[in-house]
Amino acid sequence: MKTIAFILMIAVGLIANAQQRDYSIKAVDFSKVKLNDHFWSPRIEINRTVTIPASFERCESTGRVTNFVMAGNRSGKLCTKYPFDDTDIYKTIEGASFSLAVHPDAKLLAYIDSLITIIAKAQEEDGYLYTARTINPAAAHPWSGKERWEKERELSHELYNAGHLYEAAAAHYLATKKTNLLNIALKNADLVCSVFGPAKRSVAPGHEIVEMGLVKLYRITGKKEYLNTAKFFIEARGKYAGYNSASDDSWKNGSYWQDDKPVKLQDEAEGHAVRAGYLYSAVADVAALTGDDSLLHAIDKIWENVVTKKMYVQGSVGAKGDGERYGKNYELPNASAYNETCAAIANVYWNERMFLLHGESKYIDVLEKTLYNGLISGIGLDGKSFFYTNAMQVESAVTKQTANGFTDGNVEVARSGWFECSCCPTNLVRLIPSIPGYVYAQKEEKVYANLFISGSSQMIIAKNNVEIIQQNNYPWNGDLSFTINPAKQTKFNFLVRIPGWAQNEAIPSDLYQFKNTAEKKVVIKINGQSISYTIENGYAVLNRQWNKGDKIEVNLPMEVKRVIANKVVSEDNGKVALQMGPIIYCAEWVDNNGRTSNIIIPAAANFTTIFQPELLNGITVLKTNGLKVETDAVTNKTETVTVPFVAIPYYAWANRGKGEMAIWMKEKK
Repeated sequence: MKTIAFILMIAVGLIANAQQRDYSIKAVDFSKVKLNDHFWSPRIEINRTVTIPASFERCESTGRVTNFVMAGNRSGKLCTKYPFDDTDIYKTIEGASFSLAVHPDAKLLAYIDSLITIIAKAQEEDGYLYTARTINPAAAHPWSGKERWEKERELSHELYNAGHLYEAAAAHYLATKKTNLLNIALKNADLVCSVFGPAKRSVAPGHEIVEMGLVKLYRITGKKEYLNTAKFFIEARGKYAGYNSASDDSWKNGSYWQDDKPVKLQDEAEGHAVRAGYLYSAVADVAALTGDDSLLHAIDKIWENVVTKKMYVQGSVGAKGDGERYGKNYELPNASAYNETCAAIANVYWNERMFLLHGESKYIDVLEKTLYNGLISGIGLDGKSFFYTNAMQVESAVTKQTANGFTDGNVEVARSGWFECSCCPTNLVRLIPSIPGYVYAQKEEKVYANLFISGSSQMIIAKNNVEIIQQNNYPWNGDLSFTINPAKQTKFNFLVRIPGWAQNEAIPSDLYQFKNTAEKKVVIKINGQSISYTIENGYAVLNRQWNKGDKIEVNLPMEVKRVIANKVVSEDNGKVALQMGPIIYCAEWVDNNGRTSNIIIPAAANFTTIFQPELLNGITVLKTNGLKVETDAVTNKTETVTVPFVAIPYYAWANRGKGEMAIWMKEKK
């Protein structure tokens, strides 16, 4: 009977959702996009065969699974450091579920079921699920407080754990149609909704994501209470009387939690960058589902602040190590850059939602910059070594091992297999297999081609089945082709994103600019004939009756660009970064005679590009003659010598040992 009731609830929910407001643009589900390229497909396969198994194994060997077992037995002592360690299991289940959706694996499915059984036993009768307290309530984790939710605003992460549970449960249900994990999540969500809300308990969750998770449960079930509670958590911000910003000038005056003022009054990205990105993503969801324009206006302003004043050239955010947070406007130091991998992931989630709200290519431009650079730099090419932070420069090979990686001062210089706080590895586990879902989007008879990855996709357009086949060698080459195969002749708009970098725009603001502009224009052909086209919101609009076999060819001119920063970013004055297509490059010690900190790239230097399939899983390298400043150890005199210079994609650094690395390089001595 319970199963029948659940199915009826889901059916009613789907009908209810069909009548609700939502994003007018819908992403084409990742399971409908089959990739066969040479860049992302191998990464997704490594995630399936290496990263997911390694993550589950590490969850077991570090005691994360044991915590759930002990919680089920209601006895023992928490055997990991943090009360949010539960989420590493949830995130790995989420990533594994995405993988199962397109690559069935009976053994993996059975293993996940065994974990879900353990999780179910750890859940308390009323739905509460939090091993840090349930194992032994009398000796709960010190961050947890003596009572449930007591420390939620600051330390306990009870709702953070719940949010990742909901995200995992939604992914598992949609991939497998099994309800064993979803039932656990719904039971917990019902408890949360019974505790928090108008005339109930109020809190601004200390580490956001429960809001995003509740929205996903709402989409599955149609239960309005989940959406209402997500909105309630957002609107709870800025009401806490315990902060005294007038006398407390530290960054923990509420801004760290995005809680110093109501969200609707916020206009600057602030505080912990991961928490912020999850909040802004949830605000986008709630704005879309409720039509609350005041929330929409707030995240529009915050997005503008990030892109014009707070983003690194390779798409990372969160400059400050103390608090893993955004700094002040234009505070983008290189030597101490923090750039948490999780913050890059949150930035991708947020920018995808901004695109779904507005339909403008600038959001995908930022998403692409982050995805190809500051995000995948967080995982080694082996699929099982990671960066928690993502450095902008390394000027020595001094290495110290800490709980969160191998560092030189505050900068990670070597990858680690795991961390005491291992949020980043497990976050990558769930992001990477979902990448096909960012390729296409649809709004009625409009199809958006957002990312350029070879593969095929199936869509329903104007009530007709349409296959779209994409072929390219992106990101190394800008020649793209799309073959349109409708079941019968179909009229629709095909919108191809023309990246900002192909229109002499380094980023959708003046924070970074190209010093050298391209003279070549983007050429588009249909069935071999060049066409004129209009650009709307950054997309070339191709409107016609499409017949089976119609072929679109797009040539995005790829040239090596010198990137310069806004002069307000004083640390980058007189320096350039290098970009080709969406890829930001760096100099690494191993290619440049052991050092990068003394390299000069003269303004007149010309670059050659060479694809090297044997190097770092296949990359295009940039080569030129640069200058190096060398000092004679005896006379202490310096001289400038001409030397060969090699740059590699930033994401690929630190896969060949420890040493110097630089993104920004001087143009003059």
